[in-house]
Amino acid sequence: MHTILQPEGWAKPIGYANGVAARGQLIFIGGQVGWTGQGRFETDDFVGQVRQTLANIVAVLAEAGAKPEHITSMTWYFTDKAEYLANLRGIGEAYREVIGRHFPAMAAMQVMALVEDRARVEIQATAVIPD
Repeated sequence: MHTILQPEGWAKPIGYANGVAARGQLIFIGGQVGWTGQGRFETDDFVGQVRQTLANIVAVLAEAGAKPEHITSMTWYFTDKAEYLANLRGIGEAYREVIGRHFPAMAAMQVMALVEDRARVEIQATAVIPD
């Protein structure tokens, strides 16, 4: 399936992998935000938007016959680093609820704004369905 790349002697990361090696069908998921499939925001709550964003990623994966465990990489964009850090527990709970205990390579960054004004978070993902 996938191989987690963990250099010898490095501290094990919590909630993500330093790297992932995979072979198979690639799936590229464009930036998803915390709105429904009909393009409506149901909450302005940060954790609520994270949960919906992750659910949107899972829905796109399903269109290709993929599952959350096929995700190899995620890039998180959020508009407020302090809000992100203050909600780590809730984010972790939402992540495990939607994605499970699969932790791909990840990057996270604060951005000045997202294209959708109500969006608090946007996540882009890459997945690989093994050969």
